Order: sequence, then structure tokens, then C-alpha cells
Amino acid sequence: MDHGSERDTPPSLGAGDGAAGRIPLAVVVVDREGQVSHWSTGARRLFGAAREEAVGRSVLDLLPVSGALPEEDEITPYGAYAAYDGLGPDLESSLDGRLNFPAAGRARLTDPGRDRDRDRVDVLWWAYPLVGPGDERLLVLAADTERLRRTGQDEDMAFERVAPGFALHTDFPGAEELARRLPEILPSMSVDESARIVAQVLELGYPILEFSQNDRVPVTPDWGVARRTERKARRERAAAVAAQGLPLPDELAEDEGEDLEYVAVRERLEFLNEVSGKIGTSLDLSRTIVEVSRAVVPRFTDVAGTYLREQVVAGEGFPDGVPDTTTMWHRVALEHTDEPGRWDDVVPVGEAMPFPAHTPFFQCMTSGEPVLVPRISEEMGHAIASQFEKRDIRPLITGRSMLVVPLKARNVVLGFMILLRHPERELFNDMDRVTGAELAARAGLVLDNARMYTFQESVAETLQDSMLPHIPPRMAGCDIATRYLPGTLLGRVGGDWFDSVKLPGARTALVVGDVMGHGLNSAAMMGQLRTAVQTMAALDLPPAQLLRNLDDLAQRLGDGYLATCLYAVYDPIESELHIANAGHIPPVLVRAVDARSELLDLPTGAPIGVGGVAFESLRVRVEPGDRLVMCTDGLVEMRGEDIGVGLATLCESAAHPAASMDDACDTIIRALNTRGGRKDDVALLMARLNGIEPEDVAEWRLALDPAEVRRARAVVREQLHDWDLARLTEPAELMVSELVTNAIRHSHSRPVQLRLIRGETLLCEVDDDDHILPTLLGTDPGAETGRGLRVVSTLAREWGTSRTSAGKTVWFELTSRRR
Repeated sequence: MDHGSERDTPPSLGAGDGAAGRIPLAVVVVDREGQVSHWSTGARRLFGAAREEAVGRSVLDLLPVSGALPEEDEITPYGAYAAYDGLGPDLESSLDGRLNFPAAGRARLTDPGRDRDRDRVDVLWWAYPLVGPGDERLLVLAADTERLRRTGQDEDMAFERVAPGFALHTDFPGAEELARRLPEILPSMSVDESARIVAQVLELGYPILEFSQNDRVPVTPDWGVARRTERKARRERAAAVAAQGLPLPDELAEDEGEDLEYVAVRERLEFLNEVSGKIGTSLDLSRTIVEVSRAVVPRFTDVAGTYLREQVVAGEGFPDGVPDTTTMWHRVALEHTDEPGRWDDVVPVGEAMPFPAHTPFFQCMTSGEPVLVPRISEEMGHAIASQFEKRDIRPLITGRSMLVVPLKARNVVLGFMILLRHPERELFNDMDRVTGAELAARAGLVLDNARMYTFQESVAETLQDSMLPHIPPRMAGCDIATRYLPGTLLGRVGGDWFDSVKLPGARTALVVGDVMGHGLNSAAMMGQLRTAVQTMAALDLPPAQLLRNLDDLAQRLGDGYLATCLYAVYDPIESELHIANAGHIPPVLVRAVDARSELLDLPTGAPIGVGGVAFESLRVRVEPGDRLVMCTDGLVEMRGEDIGVGLATLCESAAHPAASMDDACDTIIRALNTRGGRKDDVALLMARLNGIEPEDVAEWRLALDPAEVRRARAVVREQLHDWDLARLTEPAELMVSELVTNAIRHSHSRPVQLRLIRGETLLCEVDDDDHILPTLLGTDPGAETGRGLRVVSTLAREWGTSRTSAGKTVWFELTSRRR
């Protein structure tokens, strides 16, 4: 016979057939004690023992191997099978634990319970040793060779041999069907347990049938149309018998019970699949909680209450440790079929409470296993009700069937669900317990995904908030408003930032920057660059020089450091902006006199990090009331649209009248953020340039003579009296005296300059030509130096020092307006 000929392969079992290897399978699981822990319906059919008889018994008693194969004249359809002589005892070796590798073969099993005409069962078998944390030690798959013989006859075909074997599951298209469907014939196992078994089956070798040297097909269980047709025929026979008033034969009675069991299992699986499709449609934790609760009411239960641990609700990290009697549980959802409002006042959503050790809820949360209470007795109802102060929940729960299922992820209990059925409804049973556990396992994973997303969102927001400055709304000579919008698609953490830095001479540095990219790396780079800008701004570097230094720093930090930056210094006394640009979009200046807006034409410059490119600056005259708008490109750039459109909208919206700076920012955001399609984060800074009037500034030049200290106190006292700030005279005189004394002592040749500026605060600045910054020293009572800065630190609202091109400035502020 030609092994490779096409006619030697039965059409119903050939390698090319879509139903290849589809045969009734018996599935038996053996635990580490050698006892049966799972006995499928197929096993009952093949070996004769009912599940109730098999589970818990020794597998060697249920599957006694005779050791002898049929004689050749008995197995004509399997003529070449003699080469497999002696494989029977290998099954016994697998069953008693002597083999630690997968084995397959053919065995004849004795069965005293079967009829005398067929006292031995000829089977093909595959045995898989199992490892892992569970109790399962061995998985056995078995098929009836007689069934194969009948299949071959039905097709009017004969084949050379049939032998069990193993192969990589990737060798056959569609061979994953057994892996996909095996959990369905292990209904008493959890998702994790069945998944672990399936993974080992695929790793050890997929079960196959060999019909000849070249014909090998994967095995899949046969419970499709043929089985349903056979079951339907038996039901029709049973109906005919019943119509005649005769008792049902045992075979038909068993089939009826088996059909009911099969239907029940299928309904449970369909329910779980349906629930899985309804939950987890988003990563929003609140929405997911509601989805989980609504998915089970009313089909599986009449009341579903969901409780979560405090850390989960708060969006914090993964909860540690086993819950105890102090653990707070938040009621986050309650669905029911009772009349509206019946539960709301007694057990409101949002309440948090612990549970004592004697309750089924505590048992569930600590064991991580479902707890079934077939009927809540009056005693238990009273015990549960005692946890609810001044609220009697006994009428709501007494007499109902209750199932408490844990919501777990990574073996940690995140929460639990309390499921209740009406007294007139069927009680929860063991199958419901398994279904509830499977439901909770799936819901737990979905909730954990939502929890992790919420936690990451919270971390991202905290990180972004910590990196963005809290700018005071009023600086010397200007008002400032800001907005930050996180990216809508690419993550909530980005590299856009804004800042303002107080400079000598009542000037203010205004900064907007945009690190290229998104995510934590961009945010970290943004934090480094922002800190560098603040440090260099404090040195009072000119804008172009600051960007030059920032570019050098970015290149030293790494090749991937690229950013755009716009740096402007506003001098309210000179009414001037000094601006430099490093590849950023230009700012908008809105003129107060006619509300005309314009994009400032600046030398663009290259982005920070490119290197080797010169930066230029521009001075722009401004008037009191003018507004400067600086933003990142995420606000004006839209995919598929020219950036000029966004810049034009920015100019138009910036010129729109507004009652306040915040309203003006909101107007811009509404105009540009409603176009849709924005993905990038956005930083927006608006400054109203109020200026400082000449009558609010007083300056004096002091010679390098100690006698000038007395003159400095006198001119300050007189000026404060003219400004109606006499109440500030005493602390101002004292601090000016200390600062002028130090300046005269350390100056080299240039006169000391004293300046008072009146605004929201009284600002006093003392300039000299010494570049060494003074330091606040310790409080040694015997020290003869360092007392001046301690006096300033004690009396001033705020004080500081900064270097200038000619030396340094020491300044302090006092609150000039009464609150």
C-alpha cells in the first residue's frame, strides 16, 4: 500500500480536512496523590464510571491496564499496528508517576462494569505530566479506537494504521482549537488553572493521530454538529418512549441528565463570554466599576454590591499585604432589581467601612476564595446588620441566597462583590460559585488595568504639576496668567513648559519652551532645561547669551536633547522687551492703544541642542497695557492644516477684549482647542505689560564714603514720606543702612547706586561693582560680620542677590499696600 497515496487517508480524518482529528475525547486529571480530580463526560462514556464515582478514587483502580494488545486477526483495520506492541504498560507507568515526560500509546483497559461482549476497551491515549503550584500531576486524553474504526467504515475507507503521537502545535493550521476549547471541558477549574494546563500541553507536544507515515492530523474534541445530532436523536427516542407511558431506559435517563448538565455548562460559558464583552470597554476606573456591576444584574443575581480597597479607589499604588479588620472598603457600586431607592438610603454608594473577622466578607477577602451562603439566616442577618450603625438592613438580606466573590489581580485582593438573590429565586449552588469565581477573576483583571491606568495618570499629573512653576499673578510692572493642557492622545506627560524669573531692576524674564517628544523622558529633559534657564537668568545674562549657554548644555547632556525656547526680558521702567528665539513659534504682541495684534518678527534661530548656530536678540518698545502672548506649537499646530491658520487664529483671539487675564487665556484656548485633532500638550503664558511710572522710581548715587550711609537713610525716609509709606520707614531705613554699609565696604571704584521702586511691593536695590555675592552666615553672637544680612532676612518680605555685568545687586521687598 502506498503510504503517500491520497486514497489512503479517510476524508473525515485526512490532514487536509477541516474536521481533521475531530473525535470524542475523554479528559482525566490526576492529582499528586494519584487520585482523580477531574473526570469529563467523555471519560464517563469511554470508561463507564460516573463522575461522582470517579472523582477522589485512585486512577489505577479506574483505568486498570491489561497490558496485552489485541491479536492481529482482531484488528484487521489497524493491520500495521503491531509495531506498537508493549505500549499498554507505559500508560500504567504514567498513571503511577514513574514517567516525568509526555507519553502516548494504545492500551486495552479492563472494565468489569461493561457488558460481557466487550469487557475491554481499546483506547488511544496521551499522558502529560503537569508541574506548577496546583495539585494536578497528570493530564490524560483518551479516544476510543472503535469510534475511529466506525468512522473509517462510514467513509468506506480503510487505513494502514492509527497511532497517537506528539507534534509542535504550530505544525498544523487551526491546531490551536484544542488549546482554545480545553478550558471548556475543564469547567470545575479556574481560568488560571486551565490556562496553566493548556500552556504545558502546547509546550510538551500537541496530540496528533498518525494514519500513515505521511498523514498526521491534530486532535480536537468532537462536540459539534454530530454530537448534537446524536443527542437530538436520543431525545426523540426518549420522547417516543414517554409518549407510550413507558419508563425511560437507564441510558436515555442518563443522557437526559447529561444534556441538562451540558446545557448548563454552555449557558455559563456563554454568560461569561457575554460579560467579558461588556466590561473593560474603557480604562476609566469609575466606568469599569459600573460595567462590572451591571453585567451580572439581573441575569446572574438580583443585587450586586462592589467594594474596593481604599488604595484602589484613591488611585494609589498596588495595595500591600493581606486585608485585616482595619482595612477600609469603599462601596463603589450597587445594582439591584428592587424598587428604586430601597437600597440607596441604607447602603449608599461612597460609604467606607471595615468588616469584622466573623463575617463571610472577611473570609472572602482574606482567603481570596468565593464564599457561598445558600440562605442568609436570621442569626447571620443580625450579625451582618450590626455593622451598619442605626440602619436595619435585615429586611433587605435575610432569607436571600448570597455569594461573595473576590476581585483579585496578581494574587492580591483588590475588592469583592456581594451577590444576592431573591428568596423565591433558585439558590446559589456550587456551579454558581465556580461561575462567580470566573466572573470575578475576569472583572478583577479589568479593574486592575483601570486601576493601573488611573494610578499612572495620577503619577503623570503629579509629575507634570511638580515640574510646572506656580507663577505669581503679579510681578514688578506686569500681570501674568498661564495655562497648561496635557496631550490628549500621546500621554499626559510632556515637555512643554513656561516660567517667569525675577531680575534686578524690577525686570522680569518670561520663558516658554517645548522639548521635542512626549512621555517621561521629555518631561525629565524639560525639568533639566527649566532649571538651567532659571539659574542662568539669575546671572542676568542677555537673552541671546542665555540661549547660547543653554544650547551648549543640551549638547553636553546628550544627542537626543532637542527643544525650542523663547526667552524675553521685560523692563517696566524702560518700557522695553528684549527677546531671543531658539526655533520657537513667534510671540504675539497685542497693542493696548488700538487692540491690534501682531506676530513679532524675530530671528528664528535653531532649536536648542542643534549646536553651532548663533542666536540673535531683538529689542521691542512697548506701552503700558500691551499684552505679550507666548505659547507652544501644540496650541496652533493641527495635523493636515497649515500652521499659518493656527497662528492667525491665535492673533485674532489674543486681541479679543477680556475682563481679566484669565478670561483672555480662556478665550484663546477656546478658539484654538475646539478645532479637534490636538494631540500635543500646550503651554500658554500671557503677560500684561503695565510698566512703572517715572514718579514711582527714585534713584541716588552714593560715593564710597561711610558718611553716605547717613545720607542714604535720610533720602529713603524722605521718599517714603512723599509716597505716603511712612509706616515702612523704620524697617526700610535699617535695612538700607546695612546694605549700603556693605556695598561701600566692598566696592572698588564705581559709586554705589540706591534705587526705590513703588508698586505692589516696595522694592529696594543696592548695586556695587563687586562680583562676590554676600552669604547669610550663622548666628554666632560674638561675630562682628554677617549681622547685616540676618537683619534683612528677618525684616524683609523677600530678599535676594544677583550678579550683573558690572558687579552685583542686593535687594529686598516690603509690603507696600495694606491688606
